[in-house]
Amino acid sequence: MDRLYNAIGLCMKAGKAQSGAFAAEQAIKNGRAKLVLLETSASDATKEHYARMCETRGIPFYTVETVGRAIGKDARIVMAVTDPAFVKMIEGAMPNTDEKRG
Repeated sequence: MDRLYNAIGLCMKAGKAQSGAFAAEQAIKNGRAKLVLLETSASDATKEHYARMCETRGIPFYTVETVGRAIGKDARIVMAVTDPAFVKMIEGAMPNTDEKRG
């Protein structure tokens, strides 16, 4: 798990992600998002909203235990990764558990 959250934090520090609902949705809509991460604590309606947006555009979508804490912004529940290299890093760090989705 630490490897996954370290990869998420590194991605944010490198400026290769957009966090927060507005920024993540903009990245999804304008085609910059290559991967979307959403906290498992998000409401079912929020999960369905992002799942539908990502499915329509062919963007991988995963739920993870925490996004905000991993990027140092506790109030954030969604993050769009904009760099293919970080997508590989994050997907490679994911355990084969319920964390994967989509």
